[in-house]
Amino acid sequence: MLEAIQLTKRYSSLPAVQDLSFRLQPGQVLGCLGPNGSGKSTTVKMLTGLLEPSRGVVRFNGRAIQEDLASYRMHLGYVPEEAHLYPYLTGWEYLEMVGTLRAMNRDRMYLTIDSLLQLFSLHPARHATIGTYSKGMRQRILLIAAIMHDPDIFIFDEPLSGLDVTSALIFKNLVQALGRSGKFVFYCSHVLEVVEKVCTDVLILRKGVVIAHDSVTNIGKILGQSLENTFLHLVDDVDTMDVARDIVEVMKAA
Repeated sequence: MLEAIQLTKRYSSLPAVQDLSFRLQPGQVLGCLGPNGSGKSTTVKMLTGLLEPSRGVVRFNGRAIQEDLASYRMHLGYVPEEAHLYPYLTGWEYLEMVGTLRAMNRDRMYLTIDSLLQLFSLHPARHATIGTYSKGMRQRILLIAAIMHDPDIFIFDEPLSGLDVTSALIFKNLVQALGRSGKFVFYCSHVLEVVEKVCTDVLILRKGVVIAHDSVTNIGKILGQSLENTFLHLVDDVDTMDVARDIVEVMKAA
């Protein structure tokens, strides 16, 4: 299993995440929700080993990931929030570099890259430089890079950013299929309806603290509301409809 045990991260004296704990079992798709500044990105960076916790530990199969980060990352597929890629490499060259760094068998790697580029509708642009790609194309390259070596753990941070409707639908179905195949999936998003549809469980953060952690079904039952209304009830005291009406009134008065 993948475990976060009392994860805490402080920047100077300010806590970004405090005593965050959860367990992720094979087949679970855990959605992580929270407003801006809630600690989602910091949590993702600790789970991937990009940030070392101030206190606490991340364990995979009982072993702290910091003991052998290189080995842990061989089990990891990660899609970051921002698509920072090498603009002068072609899409094919970037994926070939990723596969080589992961020590993939070359014949398998080339077959996998070719197949995934076709499935993600990128095959015609495979020899164009990434600098010429749209945001959605770059995001699809990141998705391919995350899944091409068939890892055990997937960490997705706002993975739908820039995707067209068809690609987004493919990805949502892919997340559900990964869960059914026994993978570990940690899905960080602002899109509540997607989390409600594809995730089995949800973790809600507020100011770096876990305020709810349960199955998507149970969280809705507890308050008798949709996940969206539950989220607003737990996280924010703002009446969003009133705020929207006030904005329109200010516009009319301008």
